[in-house]
Amino acid sequence: MPTFSPHYLKSNLLSGLTVALAMVPEAIAFALVAHVSPLTGLYAAFMVSLITSAIGGRPGMISGATGALAVVMVALVVSHGVEYLFATVVLMGLLQLLFAAARLGKFIRMVPYPVMLGFVNGLAMVIFMAQFGHFKVPGDDGAQHWMTGAPLYTMLALAALTMAVIYLLPRLTKAFPSTLAGILLVSVLVATLGIDTKTVGDLASIKGGLPAFHLPDVPLNWATLCIIFPYALVLAAVGLIESLLTLTLIDEMTDTRGQPNRESMAQGVANVVTGLFGGMGGCAMIGQSMINVNNGATGRLSGIATAVFLLSFILFASAWIERIPLAALIGVMFVVCQKTFAWGSFRLFGKVPRADIAVGLLVAVITLIFDLAIAVVAGVIVSALVFAWEHAKRIRVSIHPDQQGAKVYELEGTLFFASVAQFNQLFTPKDDPQDVVVDFARARVVDHSAIQAIDALALRYRQAGKRLHLRHLSPDCRELLENARDMIEVNLAEDPRYRIADDKLA
Repeated sequence: MPTFSPHYLKSNLLSGLTVALAMVPEAIAFALVAHVSPLTGLYAAFMVSLITSAIGGRPGMISGATGALAVVMVALVVSHGVEYLFATVVLMGLLQLLFAAARLGKFIRMVPYPVMLGFVNGLAMVIFMAQFGHFKVPGDDGAQHWMTGAPLYTMLALAALTMAVIYLLPRLTKAFPSTLAGILLVSVLVATLGIDTKTVGDLASIKGGLPAFHLPDVPLNWATLCIIFPYALVLAAVGLIESLLTLTLIDEMTDTRGQPNRESMAQGVANVVTGLFGGMGGCAMIGQSMINVNNGATGRLSGIATAVFLLSFILFASAWIERIPLAALIGVMFVVCQKTFAWGSFRLFGKVPRADIAVGLLVAVITLIFDLAIAVVAGVIVSALVFAWEHAKRIRVSIHPDQQGAKVYELEGTLFFASVAQFNQLFTPKDDPQDVVVDFARARVVDHSAIQAIDALALRYRQAGKRLHLRHLSPDCRELLENARDMIEVNLAEDPRYRIADDKLA
């Protein structure tokens, strides 16, 4: 449990307010994409954020209505109506609960790094491109046309001012979130000078009451299930993929470990509740999560505060929120895109295998053109084929004595379910000297099968009366190993840090 110090409360509450302000236009826009009312998107943002923040497996991660889900929903709503959407969201949540009950969240740890890079870069580009829709206005023919002249220059100037505040304020002080400062400054400037520019209220009104319990008004028969099941399955997959990959990204940023199975359960509960209270469902939002984490808010309070602020906007402060210039929120999202995009990936060209670069580009492009689920599945399949081709289930070892006379096995390769058999054949406990060292500095332990193989090796040496020393294992390995736990030599300066796909850590 966190210590509720003044700093913790301030950082999480102010970050929650900032994220809530940034979520309002996003929720409205995604609701309009899905052809449902803006309040349907705002209610989803409130309920999903509240539930996942309270019981989820990744404190600090923000969930709500997302564009990745909205583009799947639109065909269902157009064809069958919003009541079928609510039923689909409930079924989507139930499928996610089944996923959590089967404890499948651990497999997100096995998503290759190039796929993660492609996911991050692809979503950053999607968020960036989505902002340009706000630079369009309806014409006399009813179609959307690009702004021109003073309105365009005004929005660009206000967005640039917001970005300047976000980048420059931390150089002066970090006592106040720069993102919130940028929104407030531009809002006050527009109100004081009477600047004519698009505001949140130009998208839609956010005024409403409390969400009410509502059973979806659909026939409870086989025909309905045939209609909603394919959509629910796709929505559940897209929601979990985006949520668990965002969880993994935040793990890397904060050097902490989330719980994928618990997060899957929370996402499922949130979507079931949302569908029963007139919301459009949701999942993790990488943009808002980046705002939150960059503000230093990594506790549950930040997400809960976001949800409470969203509800207060709907109930009490709609008139004020609707006056916030869209340009300020666009500037915030532009900064989010810049900070989310893995610019370091460009430096990898020529330094990493071409197959890894190809996978990253493939995932980014498919995310941009189609959707996240297809992109990640394609990336994982291609990575698996490349891995199988290059490694061919082999793990290599070099053997030499050290200065104390111990026999040293230096492993190289990946230890996982397919390479365990060959790993076991590398060692000869009966013929080895009294002290044996296994060095994992150039190897990586991936899954539970690998952990069991190391434990079994330790048992073989113990039964042979030999002393086994294990070096350069990650903290996850040290936590999971049982028979070999007392044989591990810990070197915090040199030991690697990586995650393992295992139920005990998920």
